[in-house]
Amino acid sequence: MDNPMLLKSTTRHIRIFAAEIDRDGDLVPSNQVLTLDVDPDNEFNWNEDALQKIYRKFDELVEASSGADLTDYNLRRVGSDLEHYLRSLLQKGEISYNLQSRVTNYSMGVPQVAVDDQQSR
Repeated sequence: MDNPMLLKSTTRHIRIFAAEIDRDGDLVPSNQVLTLDVDPDNEFNWNEDALQKIYRKFDELVEASSGADLTDYNLRRVGSDLEHYLRSLLQKGEISYNLQSRVTNYSMGVPQVAVDDQQSR
């Protein structure tokens, strides 16, 4: 085994593991592979385009840190940057809160509600 200790970065909506998933669905630590889990609690409504943006940003962040040692700190930095990027997608309206989720605590800020001008008169 290359890396007997599992390195990971876990934020509210982004989980990154320095590991591969084996046939049984278990994480096997690795120095060569990063596994990304986006929005594990299904707090947001995703479309394929927004999800692909997250994956592309992840690839970009990993590429930018290539050559650096794989450490908890470096992995957490990638996870934190990705969490901020997810927030920007929410603020732009590219994703939205999943109101059917078991978690509705609006951890990225209170959702914007469109105001109907006709009702306010």
